[in-house]
Amino acid sequence: MGRLSPVILLALLATAHCDNPSSSTTTARSDQVIASGVASTVVPPPPSAPVHVAAAAARPHKLCEPEGDAKGRALPRTPASHAEAAGEPALDGELPKAGGDWLWINFWAAWCAPCKEEMPRLIGWRDRLTKAGVPIRLVFVSLDDDERQLDTFLEAQSAVGVRSTLWLPEGPARTSWLKSLHMKPGPELPEQVVVDPTRRVRCFIEGAVEDADYAEIAALTAQ
Repeated sequence: MGRLSPVILLALLATAHCDNPSSSTTTARSDQVIASGVASTVVPPPPSAPVHVAAAAARPHKLCEPEGDAKGRALPRTPASHAEAAGEPALDGELPKAGGDWLWINFWAAWCAPCKEEMPRLIGWRDRLTKAGVPIRLVFVSLDDDERQLDTFLEAQSAVGVRSTLWLPEGPARTSWLKSLHMKPGPELPEQVVVDPTRRVRCFIEGAVEDADYAEIAALTAQ
């Protein structure tokens, strides 16, 4: 065979190059991927570590803020009604006057479950403080509107339970009491008022007290 002409030689070289048409293109693309640092396959990120939200620091449970909610509250002068179980002496409808003893006023209602649950606790606190040498009077003030429900509750109480109470049915006397003590027109029962021997309101508590609160009350009444 004679020598190939330059034209045939060029055609054969072009055909050989097209046998792997993607070789140069693939190489170029690989170079671009490596240069750019982008992986050709999308790899999912590793699972995130669980996120824990730090709990807010618990505020110390404090029943009475010094001169806080008690400031500006004053004992009412308007006499209240009263209710007693059969055989109990009638109350006079007024709060005890200043006389060297502390006064704990508990606002409650016969329909209020937390009110009834804490009554034995309050009676126990009164007896405990008295034995410790702290004279204190415990006065219950009912905000019931249903007289029959109130009477039924009092009659069902044992000899050491709550068998008599001051009573503020809806009307001018209730309005006067709530206004003097800066209580809401529709208070969330139970509510408590602690009054010192000079008849100054020292502590106002919204809600029921707990056994653990006794230490704070004992410290307050020891002042």
